[in-house]
Amino acid sequence: MPPAHGRPDQWPSLPLAGWRDTYETLHRLTQIVGKTRLSYAPMQNHWWNATLYLSSHGLTTSVMPAGEQNFEIEFDFIEHALVIRVSDGSTRSIPLRPVSVADFYREYVETLKSLNIDARIWPVPVELPDTLRFDEDRTHASYDPDSAARFWHAIAQADRVLKIFRGRFLGKSSPSHFWFGGFDLSCTSFSGRPAPRHPGGVPNCPDYVQIEAYSHECMSVGWWPGTSGGLEEPAFYAY
Repeated sequence: MPPAHGRPDQWPSLPLAGWRDTYETLHRLTQIVGKTRLSYAPMQNHWWNATLYLSSHGLTTSVMPAGEQNFEIEFDFIEHALVIRVSDGSTRSIPLRPVSVADFYREYVETLKSLNIDARIWPVPVELPDTLRFDEDRTHASYDPDSAARFWHAIAQADRVLKIFRGRFLGKSSPSHFWFGGFDLSCTSFSGRPAPRHPGGVPNCPDYVQIEAYSHECMSVGWWPGTSGGLEEPAFYAY
Protein backbone atom coordinates (compact mmCIF):
# COMPACT_ATOMS: atom_id res chain seq x y z
CA MET A 1 0.00 0.00 0.00
CA PRO A 2 1.20 3.58 -0.59
CA PRO A 3 2.40 5.50 2.45
CA ALA A 4 -0.28 7.29 4.45
CA HIS A 5 1.63 10.57 4.25
CA GLY A 6 1.73 10.79 0.45
CA ARG A 7 0.91 13.76 -1.74
CA PRO A 8 -2.01 15.84 -0.42
CA ASP A 9 -3.90 15.38 -3.70
CA GLN A 10 -4.03 11.61 -3.36
CA TRP A 11 -7.17 9.78 -2.26
CA PRO A 12 -6.00 6.99 0.09
CA SER A 13 -7.29 3.45 -0.16
CA LEU A 14 -9.60 2.81 2.81
CA PRO A 15 -11.59 -0.45 2.44
CA LEU A 16 -13.59 -1.08 5.59
CA ALA A 17 -12.21 -4.60 5.99
CA GLY A 18 -8.70 -3.21 6.39
CA TRP A 19 -9.43 -0.98 9.37
CA ARG A 20 -12.79 -2.07 10.82
CA ASP A 21 -11.50 -2.53 14.40
CA THR A 22 -9.71 0.83 14.42
CA TYR A 23 -12.78 2.49 12.89
CA GLU A 24 -15.10 1.09 15.56
CA THR A 25 -12.78 2.17 18.37
CA LEU A 26 -12.12 5.61 16.88
CA HIS A 27 -15.85 6.14 16.40
CA ARG A 28 -16.32 5.85 20.15
CA LEU A 29 -13.35 8.08 20.93
CA THR A 30 -14.75 10.84 18.72
CA GLN A 31 -18.07 10.47 20.54
CA ILE A 32 -16.36 11.02 23.89
CA VAL A 33 -14.69 14.21 22.64
CA GLY A 34 -17.74 15.31 20.65
CA LYS A 35 -19.96 15.01 23.72
CA THR A 36 -17.54 17.27 25.55
CA ARG A 37 -18.06 19.91 22.87
CA LEU A 38 -21.82 19.36 23.05
CA SER A 39 -21.76 20.15 26.79
CA TYR A 40 -19.57 23.27 26.52
CA ALA A 41 -20.24 24.96 23.18
CA PRO A 42 -23.32 27.26 23.09
CA MET A 43 -26.32 25.73 21.34
CA GLN A 44 -26.62 26.39 17.62
CA ASN A 45 -29.45 25.53 15.25
CA HIS A 46 -29.54 21.94 14.00
CA TRP A 47 -26.89 20.91 16.60
CA TRP A 48 -24.03 22.61 14.76
CA ASN A 49 -22.49 23.09 18.21
CA ALA A 50 -21.87 19.34 18.47
CA THR A 51 -19.62 18.77 15.47
CA LEU A 52 -15.88 18.45 14.92
CA TYR A 53 -13.89 20.17 12.16
CA LEU A 54 -10.90 19.42 9.96
CA SER A 55 -7.59 20.80 11.20
CA SER A 56 -4.07 20.77 9.79
CA HIS A 57 -3.31 17.63 11.83
CA GLY A 58 -6.69 15.90 12.18
CA LEU A 59 -10.01 16.78 13.80
CA THR A 60 -10.66 19.59 16.27
CA THR A 61 -13.50 20.73 18.50
CA SER A 62 -12.52 24.35 17.77
CA VAL A 63 -12.43 26.74 20.73
CA MET A 64 -14.93 26.18 23.57
CA PRO A 65 -15.62 28.31 26.68
CA ALA A 66 -15.00 26.89 30.17
CA GLY A 67 -15.61 29.57 32.78
CA GLU A 68 -13.18 32.41 32.16
CA GLN A 69 -10.93 30.17 30.05
CA ASN A 70 -11.21 28.72 26.56
CA PHE A 71 -10.02 25.30 25.51
CA GLU A 72 -9.70 23.17 22.40
CA ILE A 73 -9.30 19.43 21.85
CA GLU A 74 -7.67 17.99 18.73
CA PHE A 75 -7.21 14.49 17.37
CA ASP A 76 -3.71 14.75 15.93
CA PHE A 77 -3.38 12.00 13.32
CA ILE A 78 0.20 12.97 12.46
CA GLU A 79 1.63 12.68 15.97
CA HIS A 80 -1.15 10.25 16.97
CA ALA A 81 -2.20 12.01 20.12
CA LEU A 82 -5.25 13.70 21.56
CA VAL A 83 -4.08 17.21 22.43
CA ILE A 84 -5.93 19.49 24.87
CA ARG A 85 -4.96 23.17 24.86
CA VAL A 86 -6.21 25.80 27.31
CA SER A 87 -6.04 29.56 26.88
CA ASP A 88 -3.94 29.91 30.07
CA GLY A 89 -1.13 28.15 28.21
CA SER A 90 -1.70 24.68 29.66
CA THR A 91 -1.40 21.71 27.31
CA ARG A 92 -1.98 18.00 27.87
CA SER A 93 -1.53 15.11 25.45
CA ILE A 94 -2.95 11.57 25.49
CA PRO A 95 -1.29 9.11 23.10
CA LEU A 96 -3.60 7.49 20.55
CA ARG A 97 -2.69 3.84 20.84
CA PRO A 98 -4.29 0.39 21.12
CA VAL A 99 -6.05 0.68 24.50
CA SER A 100 -9.63 -0.04 25.44
CA VAL A 101 -12.27 2.67 25.23
CA ALA A 102 -12.69 2.30 29.01
CA ASP A 103 -9.01 3.00 29.65
CA PHE A 104 -9.01 5.94 27.23
CA TYR A 105 -12.14 7.35 28.86
CA ARG A 106 -10.63 7.13 32.35
CA GLU A 107 -7.41 8.83 31.23
CA TYR A 108 -9.37 11.48 29.32
CA VAL A 109 -11.58 12.41 32.27
CA GLU A 110 -8.58 12.54 34.62
CA THR A 111 -6.66 14.73 32.16
CA LEU A 112 -9.53 17.19 31.88
CA LYS A 113 -9.82 17.32 35.68
CA SER A 114 -6.12 18.20 35.88
CA LEU A 115 -6.99 21.26 33.79
CA ASN A 116 -10.02 22.11 35.99
CA ILE A 117 -12.43 21.06 33.23
CA ASP A 118 -15.44 18.91 34.13
CA ALA A 119 -16.07 16.35 31.37
CA ARG A 120 -19.90 16.34 31.77
CA ILE A 121 -20.33 13.42 29.35
CA TRP A 122 -23.24 10.98 29.14
CA PRO A 123 -21.00 7.89 28.75
CA VAL A 124 -23.21 5.92 26.36
CA PRO A 125 -22.77 5.73 22.55
CA VAL A 126 -25.41 7.39 20.36
CA GLU A 127 -26.61 6.41 16.88
CA LEU A 128 -25.02 2.97 17.33
CA PRO A 129 -26.79 -0.36 17.88
CA ASP A 130 -24.93 -1.09 21.14
CA THR A 131 -25.19 0.79 24.44
CA LEU A 132 -21.97 -0.42 26.05
CA ARG A 133 -20.88 2.42 28.30
CA PHE A 134 -17.57 4.09 27.52
CA ASP A 135 -16.30 3.49 31.05
CA GLU A 136 -17.06 -0.24 30.74
CA ASP A 137 -16.05 -0.83 27.12
CA ARG A 138 -13.11 -3.21 26.93
CA THR A 139 -14.36 -4.70 23.64
CA HIS A 140 -13.09 -1.90 21.40
CA ALA A 141 -9.34 -1.46 21.87
CA SER A 142 -7.74 -1.06 18.42
CA TYR A 143 -5.72 1.78 16.94
CA ASP A 144 -3.65 1.38 13.79
CA PRO A 145 -1.77 4.65 13.10
CA ASP A 146 -1.59 4.06 9.34
CA SER A 147 -5.35 3.48 9.10
CA ALA A 148 -6.09 6.55 11.22
CA ALA A 149 -3.85 8.67 8.98
CA ARG A 150 -5.54 7.31 5.85
CA PHE A 151 -8.94 8.15 7.31
CA TRP A 152 -7.83 11.70 8.04
CA HIS A 153 -6.38 12.15 4.53
CA ALA A 154 -9.66 10.89 3.06
CA ILE A 155 -11.85 13.31 5.02
CA ALA A 156 -9.40 16.14 4.27
CA GLN A 157 -9.96 15.50 0.56
CA ALA A 158 -13.71 15.24 1.06
CA ASP A 159 -13.65 18.48 3.05
CA ARG A 160 -12.11 20.28 0.06
CA VAL A 161 -14.90 19.00 -2.19
CA LEU A 162 -17.68 19.97 0.23
CA LYS A 163 -16.30 23.48 0.78
CA ILE A 164 -16.22 24.10 -2.98
CA PHE A 165 -19.78 22.78 -3.27
CA ARG A 166 -20.97 24.93 -0.37
CA GLY A 167 -19.35 28.05 -1.81
CA ARG A 168 -21.70 28.01 -4.81
CA PHE A 169 -24.84 28.29 -2.66
CA LEU A 170 -25.93 31.78 -1.54
CA GLY A 171 -28.52 30.74 1.06
CA LYS A 172 -28.20 29.30 4.54
CA SER A 173 -25.66 26.49 4.60
CA SER A 174 -23.82 24.63 7.33
CA PRO A 175 -20.03 24.47 7.54
CA SER A 176 -18.37 21.30 6.32
CA HIS A 177 -18.30 19.47 9.62
CA PHE A 178 -17.81 16.01 11.13
CA TRP A 179 -20.64 14.34 13.04
CA PHE A 180 -19.49 12.07 15.87
CA GLY A 181 -22.82 10.19 15.89
CA GLY A 182 -22.75 9.01 12.28
CA PHE A 183 -18.95 9.29 11.89
CA ASP A 184 -19.45 11.25 8.68
CA LEU A 185 -18.47 14.57 7.16
CA SER A 186 -21.27 16.63 5.65
CA CYS A 187 -22.50 20.00 4.45
CA THR A 188 -26.19 20.94 4.50
CA SER A 189 -28.07 23.63 2.57
CA PHE A 190 -31.50 24.98 3.56
CA SER A 191 -34.46 26.31 1.57
CA GLY A 192 -35.71 28.45 4.47
CA ARG A 193 -39.05 26.65 4.67
CA PRO A 194 -40.15 24.58 7.70
CA ALA A 195 -40.12 20.81 7.24
CA PRO A 196 -42.59 18.16 8.39
CA ARG A 197 -41.84 16.87 11.89
CA HIS A 198 -39.10 14.23 11.78
CA PRO A 199 -40.39 10.82 13.01
CA GLY A 200 -37.23 10.08 15.00
CA GLY A 201 -36.29 6.44 15.50
CA VAL A 202 -32.49 6.76 15.20
CA PRO A 203 -30.83 4.05 17.35
CA ASN A 204 -29.99 5.22 20.88
CA CYS A 205 -30.71 8.85 20.08
CA PRO A 206 -33.61 10.86 21.57
CA ASP A 207 -36.22 11.86 18.98
CA TYR A 208 -35.89 15.54 19.89
CA VAL A 209 -32.37 15.50 18.45
CA GLN A 210 -33.62 14.61 14.96
CA ILE A 211 -36.61 16.93 15.27
CA GLU A 212 -34.26 19.88 15.83
CA ALA A 213 -31.77 18.69 13.19
CA TYR A 214 -34.43 18.47 10.49
CA SER A 215 -36.75 21.30 11.58
CA HIS A 216 -36.40 22.96 8.14
CA GLU A 217 -36.18 21.71 4.56
CA CYS A 218 -32.63 20.78 3.75
CA MET A 219 -30.34 19.04 1.32
CA SER A 220 -27.26 17.26 2.68
CA VAL A 221 -24.20 15.95 0.89
CA GLY A 222 -21.41 14.15 2.66
CA TRP A 223 -18.83 11.41 2.96
CA TRP A 224 -18.76 8.42 5.25
CA PRO A 225 -16.42 5.40 5.52
CA GLY A 226 -19.01 2.69 4.91
CA THR A 227 -20.80 0.31 7.22
CA SER A 228 -20.57 -3.37 8.16
CA GLY A 229 -23.06 -5.46 6.24
CA GLY A 230 -23.70 -2.64 3.78
CA LEU A 231 -21.40 -0.67 1.52
CA GLU A 232 -18.03 -1.67 2.99
CA GLU A 233 -15.98 1.13 1.48
CA PRO A 234 -16.05 4.95 1.62
CA ALA A 235 -18.65 6.79 -0.41
CA PHE A 236 -20.21 10.18 -0.98
CA TYR A 237 -23.92 10.49 -0.30
CA ALA A 238 -26.66 13.00 -0.93
CA TYR A 239 -30.24 13.30 0.27
